[in-house]
Amino acid sequence: QVQLVESGGGLVPTGGSLRLSCEASGRTFSGLPLAWFRQAAGKEREYVASISLSGAITFYSDSVKGRFTISRDNHKNIMHLQMKNLKPGDTAVYYCATGVSSYYRTPDKYEDWGQGTQVTVSS
Repeated sequence: QVQLVESGGGLVPTGGSLRLSCEASGRTFSGLPLAWFRQAAGKEREYVASISLSGAITFYSDSVKGRFTISRDNHKNIMHLQMKNLKPGDTAVYYCATGVSSYYRTPDKYEDWGQGTQVTVSS
């Protein structure tokens, strides 16, 4: 089983930036397909972004494309989500996850999850 720990959440004003981090242990990091999901209060968990094993291929939801950047450092066993031009609609708990493939965009395809980190964007 993979252990995932997110960090970097916080409270920012509209238009602000945050960088989330996800550290993984328990398996070889470079062999982990990784993704970010988020869940707002009262809503279902939704896909945000994912990244291939090497980091060369990235995928984004339409709602964050152009504002968020996913990256990974396989030497440091860490993944990041750089978020810019944040909006109140981005307020949610953000989770990192690993699963079968980073091509998938539904939570059921991901097996291991972190505990989440809260991101709050004030209007």
